[in-house]
Amino acid sequence: MKLKIAQRIAIMYYITKIKTIFVISKRTAAKQAFELFCTPYSGKQKRKAPPIFAQATELAIIQDSLNIKGWQWNPEISNEKKILILHGFDSCSYKFDKYISPLTKLGFTVIAFDAPAHGISEGKTVNALQLKKTILSINQLHGELYGIIGHSFGGLAAALASESLINIQKLVLIAPAVETLRAIDNFFSFVPLGNSIKNEMIEYIQTLSDQKIIYYSTSRAIAENKINTLWLHDEEDWICPYEDVKKIQEKQLNHVEFYITKGLGHSKIYRDSIVKEKIFNFLNH
Repeated sequence: MKLKIAQRIAIMYYITKIKTIFVISKRTAAKQAFELFCTPYSGKQKRKAPPIFAQATELAIIQDSLNIKGWQWNPEISNEKKILILHGFDSCSYKFDKYISPLTKLGFTVIAFDAPAHGISEGKTVNALQLKKTILSINQLHGELYGIIGHSFGGLAAALASESLINIQKLVLIAPAVETLRAIDNFFSFVPLGNSIKNEMIEYIQTLSDQKIIYYSTSRAIAENKINTLWLHDEEDWICPYEDVKKIQEKQLNHVEFYITKGLGHSKIYRDSIVKEKIFNFLNH
């Protein structure tokens, strides 16, 4: 990840600040580190809406006192099935504009929401539990969902939410964030705050959510929840490493189909034409 000079300066500032706070209060430092971990690193970039978004019905929900914005596209002939598209961390719904027309042509109603702190939704931070709750609210207010397409962080949240969605039939995970512990390790290698603060932050997360950190695992959720799942991943994904995927592949779960690519990385994979066709066929059968 290539950062601008201003971003590098900001990171150095937070490292110094959090380490100083840690001397006085470990819990406060852990909270500050967690907030940084949950903050999109590019901020809310102003992106031009793709033309197809002008054809959508605008949606909104209030989640944790934040206005979360979304869109809905209706097919000419409906199959009475609704698909939710979830973008990844530091991204937005606009990135999935090429998914909408193919899905509506198949008869699906398509909805997409910008996660808290992303796109045109309100907020400064987002975590997996918060996005899971957002998905459940979307399902309650604008569902019921037949399927979810989730990329990266959105894939993790979709897997967690699917455990509470009784009527969901299909789950598509594109390069999902497999293990939260891996994401935390990556964060602390990028923002070197030290193991003491890392361990304190993990403890803070567990206290905050009343769940062990191993709960926040796509592998755990998919193994325990028997939803028909298509899992797409690239061997050269360095953000959500394929190494973590191998462990669940070895379980040979009957309800999970894997499609592994090479050379697409973490972001090109969802734009690949063969990958998209694989997803559309999976949802339509």
